[in-house]
Amino acid sequence: MSKSRIFIAAATLAVAAAFPAQAADGRYPIAYVQKVEITHPSHRSAWENKDFLNCDDVVLTEEDVLYALRYMRRVSWKDYDPENTDTTGCEGKALVTFKNGRILAMGIEPTGRISTGEFDAGMKPTTSPPNFYECDPCRKRKMALLKDALYRADERRLKRFEAEGKIPPGEAEVRLRKARTEGNKP
Repeated sequence: MSKSRIFIAAATLAVAAAFPAQAADGRYPIAYVQKVEITHPSHRSAWENKDFLNCDDVVLTEEDVLYALRYMRRVSWKDYDPENTDTTGCEGKALVTFKNGRILAMGIEPTGRISTGEFDAGMKPTTSPPNFYECDPCRKRKMALLKDALYRADERRLKRFEAEGKIPPGEAEVRLRKARTEGNKP
């Protein structure tokens, strides 16, 4: 594991420890999490847009799941619907087991869009309907970690525009340098 990943993991754990152990949805308290299992660290859907983000660059971690449980806020299907909101088409999937035996299946996008389904200990669906959440702090955190991946997506998109004649030759490099310079300002 590289030093930067160790530092990021340590910083994430330090931030998580500084906040009270309460989940945003009272049905899923952080203090009762027994196990987090990442079932699909990186999954692409029909909504994947490589001009925005390549799903191979997005990997869901246990820290992402715990962070989401802490800050997710429930929204309606209308507010979650991919046709009406920004989506990357990239999603990590996890199963969170609570001490009471309840299992929460979560699909988490780097944009902070979260879908959940609840199961009993035998993996049979409970009577609780699927829920949809937004997590703005999750989006800000994950997108900051994905800055390089976003730059690569910009580069792919601008080079394609240049090849198609939508922007003048050499303009892609100028725009990329400008974006990187502006993106590194505090």
